[in-house]
Amino acid sequence: MGTKTIPIVKKILNANDQIAQENNKVFKDNNILTINVMASPGSGKTSMILRTIKELSSMCRIGVIEGDTAPVTIDSDKVSNLDIPVTQINTGGECHLDAMMVRKGMEQLDLTNLDLLIIENVGNLICPAAFKLGEDFSVVVASIPEGDDKPYKYPNIYRGIQALILNKIDLLPYLDFDMDYFQKGIEVLNPGVSFFPLSCKTGEKFGPWINWLKNYL
Repeated sequence: MGTKTIPIVKKILNANDQIAQENNKVFKDNNILTINVMASPGSGKTSMILRTIKELSSMCRIGVIEGDTAPVTIDSDKVSNLDIPVTQINTGGECHLDAMMVRKGMEQLDLTNLDLLIIENVGNLICPAAFKLGEDFSVVVASIPEGDDKPYKYPNIYRGIQALILNKIDLLPYLDFDMDYFQKGIEVLNPGVSFFPLSCKTGEKFGPWINWLKNYL
């Protein structure tokens, strides 16, 4: 009986991947660069998105899809306050966004008026890694307070991503974080991934991340 569940899981993921491919075609047809931002709660992914918007809004048109497990608009309101089009997806308790959810979010945005779409996934280091959304790039935001062992404990989220942001480096002097140990864990999982240690709060070393994005806009 147990072996019969394997094809069912595959069918679910295959169906999601097909919708993700369709989403990606829509993005490409509209010349939109799309990034899927994944992280654990409290890593600072919303702060990263807000600062990215402030840095890039003068040179490109940005939209945001916000994913949350509860029907709250805290993060969406912060984006909206920057005069950026944003749509909220309530997953109803699900621990990730999937391609169909993003499809519904896309329908609420004027895609003909966007150059960059940022999708903020649900705060979770496990589930989001399994579901493609149609993005061009997947980005993980880690942070110093989370500890240097996360690549070893949650390897799947770090595989297949194109960029890794290590946030809150302004806290390095105050916390026991082994940068070499962290980077070695990442290198085993994803050799050569673009790596951006920075601080969203102070803006320290934020420039390389912005320049990386500009290369694709």
